[in-house]
Amino acid sequence: MGGAGGWWRGKTTPAKVETYTRWSFHFFALIEVTTIGLPAFGKAGPAPWGWLTALVVAHAALCALTASRALDWTRGLRERPVRLLWLLGAASYAVAVTALVLREHGGPDQVHGAAASVFVGVLAFGAGTLALGARDRRRVAAVVAGFACGAGAVSVPLGMPGLAAPVMGCVVLVSGGFLAAASIFSVWLLNAVYELDEARETRARLAVAEERLRFGRDLHDVLGRNLAVIALKSELAVQLARRERPEAVEQMVEVQRIAQESQREVRAVVRGYRDADLGAELTGAQGVLSAAGISCEVTGDTTGLPAEVQSALGWVVREATTNVLRHGDAGRCAVGVRIREGAVVLTVENDGAAPARAGGGGNAAGSKSGVAGAGGSPDRTGAAGTVVREAGLPAGPGVGSAVPVGTATGPGASAAEAAGGLVSGSGGGAADGVGTVGGSRGGGGGGAGSGLVGLRERLAGVGGTLEAGPVGADGFRVVASVPLSGRTADPSVSGVTS
Repeated sequence: MGGAGGWWRGKTTPAKVETYTRWSFHFFALIEVTTIGLPAFGKAGPAPWGWLTALVVAHAALCALTASRALDWTRGLRERPVRLLWLLGAASYAVAVTALVLREHGGPDQVHGAAASVFVGVLAFGAGTLALGARDRRRVAAVVAGFACGAGAVSVPLGMPGLAAPVMGCVVLVSGGFLAAASIFSVWLLNAVYELDEARETRARLAVAEERLRFGRDLHDVLGRNLAVIALKSELAVQLARRERPEAVEQMVEVQRIAQESQREVRAVVRGYRDADLGAELTGAQGVLSAAGISCEVTGDTTGLPAEVQSALGWVVREATTNVLRHGDAGRCAVGVRIREGAVVLTVENDGAAPARAGGGGNAAGSKSGVAGAGGSPDRTGAAGTVVREAGLPAGPGVGSAVPVGTATGPGASAAEAAGGLVSGSGGGAADGVGTVGGSRGGGGGGAGSGLVGLRERLAGVGGTLEAGPVGADGFRVVASVPLSGRTADPSVSGVTS
C-alpha cells in the first residue's frame, strides 16, 4: 500500500489528472459489460446468448484500447489511430446487428428486451468512444448522428416494428450524445490542466527574467556613471604619466576613491535585495502556498523582533516554502512563530513529503556530506526516528565576499539570485518563498551556501540552530531557533498573525 501511495504522490498534478481520465474510460468498459452483457446473459440463457455476451466483452475491451490510443493522440504521444477507430465502428454495428438477429429468433419477450439493450448500449458506447478520435465538435456531432441514423436504418430490415425503429434511433442519439459529451469534456479538462501547468512555468520564467532586468537596471544606474568617470580619469592619468606630470598620481587617487565608492554602492544594492523581512516572508509564503492549492496556516507574532533575527528566519521561511512546493505533494503546511525561553522559534511542518533519495538533493536529503564538508556536525538520529541536523557550522564572512550565483527559478526569484552575477553573502530562495537557487554558493570567501546547509550558516551567524527531518509517515518539519538575549528589538516591524 505504501508503494502505491508513493507512486501516486510522485506524480505531478497534470499526470494525476491524466491517470484519472484514462482509468475513467477503462471503467466505462466495465460498465458496458456489467450493465449490458451480463444482464443479457442472465435473461436469455447461455445459448446462443453466451456468444453475444462474449462479443459485448470483446467490444468493451476494444473501446478501452481505442480510448487509450485516442488519449495518446490528443496528448501528441502517437499518431491518430485511424484503423482502430474504423475497427471499433464496424465492431459496434456488427455486435448490434447480431443482437437484432438473435432477437428475431429468440422467442420470449425477455429475449427481445435483452437484445434491445445490447443493441442500444453497444452503439452508444461505440459512439462515445469514437468521439475521442474526432478533431472538433462538428465531427463529434456527425459521429453521434450517424450512429443514431444507422441504428434506425438497420432496425427496420431486421424486424423492428415501424414505431420502434425511430425510438431506437432517438435512444442511441441521446445516450451516445451523453457519452460523447463526457468524453470531449474529459479531454478538454485534461488539456486545460496541462496548459495551466505550462502557463505557470512560463510565468515563473518571465518573473525571473523581469527580476534580472530590474536588477540589471539598478546596477547600471549605480555603475554606469562611475565607470565612465573611472575610464576617463584613467586615460587622463596615463597621458599625464607619459609626460611625467605629478598630477597623474592625483588622478589615480581619484580613480581609487570612485572605485571604492562604487563597490559600496553595489553592496548596498545587493544587500537591499537580499535582506529578508520575516513578516513579509510569512505573508508571501501563505499566499504562494494557498495559490498552489496547499492549505497554509500561519500563527505567531513578529512584532519587535530584531532585524538580524528577522532576516535569518525569513530565509528559513523562503527555503522551507520552496521545499514544500518543489518536493513531495503537500496538502497542508503549518508555519508558527513563538518566543520560548528567551529565543524565537520558527516551525514549518508539512505533509506529503517525498521520500529521501540517495545522493542528496531536495529537502533534507543529502545534506550530511555538505554539513561535514563545511566544518559542521553530521546528522544524528533523534527520538521516534527523526533526523536532527546540527547547526554547528562556522559562519563565513558573508558580506563582502564575492561568490558566483547559479540560476534562479520560480516566480518572484530574488534579484541577486536571478542576476547570475557576483553578489555578496548568500541565500537559498526567492523573495516571496518560491523558487530555488541552483549552482554553487561556495567560494573563496566562505560565504553561506544554499539549501539547509546555507540556512545553518546564516543561523549560526546569529547564534541560532536548525533542525530538519521527517515526522510521521509522510510529514517533514523544519525548526529554527534564534536566541534573543543581548539584542535590541526593532519597533518598526509589523506583526503577522493568522
